[in-house]
Amino acid sequence: MGLKNRLVLMNFMQFFVWGAWLITIYNYWFETKHWEGVQFGAVFTTLGLSSLFMPTIAGIIADKWINAERIYGLLHITGGIILCYLPQVSDPTTFFWVIFAAMLCYMPTIALSNSVAYSILKSNQFDVIKHFPPIRVWGTIGFIVAMWFVNITGNKASSNQFLISGAAAIALGLYAFTLPKCRPSRTEQKSVAATFGLDAFKLFGDYKMFLFFLFSLFLGASLQLTNMYGDGYISEFGNFGPYQNSVIVKYSTVVMSISQISETLFILAIPFFLKRFGIKYVMLISMIAWVFRFGLLAYGNPAEGLWMIIASCIVYGMAFDFFNVSGSLFVESNTAPSIRSSAQGLFMMMTNGFGAVIGSYLSGVLIQQYFTLKFRTVHALTNHLNITPASSLFHKVTNGIPIHKGHFTHAIEMKNWPAIWITFALYSLVIAILFAFLFRHKHEPDQIGEVTH
Repeated sequence: MGLKNRLVLMNFMQFFVWGAWLITIYNYWFETKHWEGVQFGAVFTTLGLSSLFMPTIAGIIADKWINAERIYGLLHITGGIILCYLPQVSDPTTFFWVIFAAMLCYMPTIALSNSVAYSILKSNQFDVIKHFPPIRVWGTIGFIVAMWFVNITGNKASSNQFLISGAAAIALGLYAFTLPKCRPSRTEQKSVAATFGLDAFKLFGDYKMFLFFLFSLFLGASLQLTNMYGDGYISEFGNFGPYQNSVIVKYSTVVMSISQISETLFILAIPFFLKRFGIKYVMLISMIAWVFRFGLLAYGNPAEGLWMIIASCIVYGMAFDFFNVSGSLFVESNTAPSIRSSAQGLFMMMTNGFGAVIGSYLSGVLIQQYFTLKFRTVHALTNHLNITPASSLFHKVTNGIPIHKGHFTHAIEMKNWPAIWITFALYSLVIAILFAFLFRHKHEPDQIGEVTH
């Protein structure tokens, strides 16, 4: 196998591990385990909490003591073993801590996979700018394939999704040890502050950079919301008579994968948009795209409203890529060379760290408190679903919950999805309006052209 093909396989497996459960965990949590929504939101904070410090720690280890491909392999093997243990967990609190441990292992491997690829390509005289993007695209393809595999094999609400992910992670970890050596670099000693990227915090003293990082946090709160709830939203249409046997509901994960397919297309359009409109307006387009992403979901359904769901998935590529890539380019072009790497880490910390933690946790609390319908009687539930207690759909929704004199022994919960998505859309709209008026940045086409390379 050629060198570039080996890196293609590494990237494919890197995101296959994530895609096997990230989108479908909602179905496992609510349909199989019937745990609470607030706790589900807390589970997704583990991605952000892990991103606050683990990529930096793993990077320091790889820079100073252990080959990057070795620490990369060890993290995947350890994380894979932890994921394989998840099906044994029977309570949400323990589940939180176990998946947190898995994310402590997984999240730093995203950055390490890039470092390994860069090191191998450079040591073999490949042009990183030219050859890495086509390799990295296979990561998104791996994510899509994992989503399809879990859905088509009937495991989107099963604990098997964690076994599939864990097995893939262990296989990738073992494979990593066969990659060319990526030895620690011999660089001059830096101060402790510089080593941990603390020098970059002085950027908060610059008004423009302060606003940029602040809005990065706000928008970062939106990044995982459709990953958290999108698949479950479509699946819950199966609780209503007209959509009970819908192919769209059955293969909801495949439908949601259109979002990732869209990513692979919109990333190719970024250089044109940056050159034409500049970073501020590209980021503003991203924020407006999030409004449409959520708003279309609010009014879509698996029948006559299917086009809205598909359109929402297509818009996602613009919403996600235009913010992440253009934001990274803004940091690159507006910080001194001595702190650019630290500044990029600060950008990731604000979006995937603090932003993701706040968005994941608060969304869980808000949905549980204000957008969850609770049915305590058979009459209330059957009226809402327009079904009879004798129907198969009634038994599917109640899942065998005992009934005493027309009252459920504990409430049946269903989400008010239109209100949820509209709330998220309004949040994104407010952020977009504030950003448009408060953020100032002069567009320099020649500079943007250089930065995109």
